[in-house]
Amino acid sequence: MTNRTFAIIKPDAVKNNNSGKIIDHILNSGYEILSARLTRMTLAQAEGFYAVHVGRPFFEELTRFMSSGSCWVLVLGKDNAVEEWRKTIGATNPVDADEGTIRKLYATSLSENAVHGSDSDKNAAIEIGFFFSDAELIACQ
Repeated sequence: MTNRTFAIIKPDAVKNNNSGKIIDHILNSGYEILSARLTRMTLAQAEGFYAVHVGRPFFEELTRFMSSGSCWVLVLGKDNAVEEWRKTIGATNPVDADEGTIRKLYATSLSENAVHGSDSDKNAAIEIGFFFSDAELIACQ
């Protein structure tokens, strides 16, 4: 059964001209791109999106970074999409990421780690809804 996950190609990866390489990696890993959009989050949007992290020491740095430049927001479809996407992107810290993962290939640091991935089906649905309406999504088959 195909399900959905949410992904962001973060401002560092866009700035470093890695968007196309990451999209190619996504497609070559068997994901279907159900929707995608280049956007630039405002600070308020970034704070809303990452509201679950309010009060954590990295919140301000994260939201400033995520609103610092353009990023791609994507809805991906694949069997076990959330779990598979987490494997595809690798550990949050690129130093700890497995060879061949997106973060190992394109992240520059723990805080500028190229991509975001939902951590559960529930959060994927919430995150997708933050950026996309149902009309903007290609139906999963």
